[in-house]
Amino acid sequence: MRTAILGGTAFLSAELARQSVDAGHETHVLARGSTASPPQGVHWHRADREDGPDALAALEGEYDAVVDVTRQPHHAAWALEALADRAAHWTLVSSCSVYARHDVPGADESGQLLEPLAPLQPVASMEEYGQAKVRCELEVLEKAGERAHVSRPGLLVGPGDPSDRFGYWPARLSCGGRVLLPRGETSRVQYLDVRDYAAFLLKAAEAGATGIMNAAGTSRPWAAEVTEWLRLSGFDGETVTAEDSWLAEQGVEPWAGPDSLPVWLPAGYEGFMARSTAAAETAGLCQRPLSETWADTLEWEQAQGLDRERKAGLNSGTEERLLAHLG
Repeated sequence: MRTAILGGTAFLSAELARQSVDAGHETHVLARGSTASPPQGVHWHRADREDGPDALAALEGEYDAVVDVTRQPHHAAWALEALADRAAHWTLVSSCSVYARHDVPGADESGQLLEPLAPLQPVASMEEYGQAKVRCELEVLEKAGERAHVSRPGLLVGPGDPSDRFGYWPARLSCGGRVLLPRGETSRVQYLDVRDYAAFLLKAAEAGATGIMNAAGTSRPWAAEVTEWLRLSGFDGETVTAEDSWLAEQGVEPWAGPDSLPVWLPAGYEGFMARSTAAAETAGLCQRPLSETWADTLEWEQAQGLDRERKAGLNSGTEERLLAHLG
């Protein structure tokens, strides 16, 4: 199979490129390479997509599969203008953030979407991320039609995750001591190892699978998930559980970012990590054991440095201050 990956140097796209090469496919990637290089074995076309459709001129000939991970509507439109007529199958990596509601557990792909950004409108901030992905979806469905696979992943985790969200927990629990945890009264956890997601995207492209599909792992209550994390880590310290409302009063953010307790979500997001993935499972989505994702993520975290400055999670000073309040 001759594939083109629009990206190829970052977390998901790099993993997809690696797996495509390992599967014996002729793999082309188009990326700036400003922070990383693509995996060995690919045909790298260095370009900046801000240069318009001409940026894709190096991707010559026909392609059995094109995969685009962009969140920028103008990039999606320009890629389709340049390549759609020469692609037998088109995958857009969208997001479950396209949905207008996140409070209904078990919702499937028919859920109401956010209002899309205007055509060709660049994303001004991450507050517009979901709306931008909706516009990207509309572009792909209009121009690739029955050849399109619109994939809506949830939280992707595993070694190499630049967001530091899931990785905070194996890193923190491996250090022991007193650990602050949210009670997570209404929170659920649903994530997928990036390697499993890349394998699914490749399998779907090989099979010519089309349509719109959520892609995420098993959904579990927060408390049950944390119990499993503690078991996997062999944790022998002390856990201190705080009410979600108290954490909010102290300025502790949910989900991600500095001074957060990542992955945890507050009330109102009961469905954000409890989406139906039945369609993707029918199309071949599989999930490896959590123990493998946990161990590999911890190994990567240790290689990066457990005491490094992180994009998500509590720093030690903040955690100590909060724990002192709780006694």
